Amino acid sequence: MRFLSMLAAASLAFAGAAHAAEPDPVQQHNSNAVWFENWIGLSNATMVVAAPNGRISQVRADSGTPVYELTRGDVQDGVYRYELRAATEEDIEIVNPIDNGRGEMQTTMKKPFYMTGHFVVSRGVIITPEEVKEE
Repeated sequence: MRFLSMLAAASLAFAGAAHAAEPDPVQQHNSNAVWFENWIGLSNATMVVAAPNGRISQVRADSGTPVYELTRGDVQDGVYRYELRAATEEDIEIVNPIDNGRGEMQTTMKKPFYMTGHFVVSRGVIITPEEVKEE
């Protein structure tokens, strides 16, 4: 019994190490666009961006990273928040498959990826805010 628990612990550690080997996308930006690096194994991405005034924008990319660009003349300074969704290459089981009438029932789907974040616009350009530390 002890051997089985050690084997289970080792397999969990290996699974965690395998997941850790897949880096999450890293947010990048220039003065007017936001995109992601380390975009490995992700597809069918949707990035939903909420501007400080409440305007919602959506950017889709079937392959590669979605790129959100500020629109000239319609930029508001403040914090822009985003939600990023994509499909990974890993298949997972659909727990409750539904017969949609389109042939065979689908029993697996691509594992979803989800991430949120934000970026700051000041004087009409995307900036990297300075960290202020009190001493």
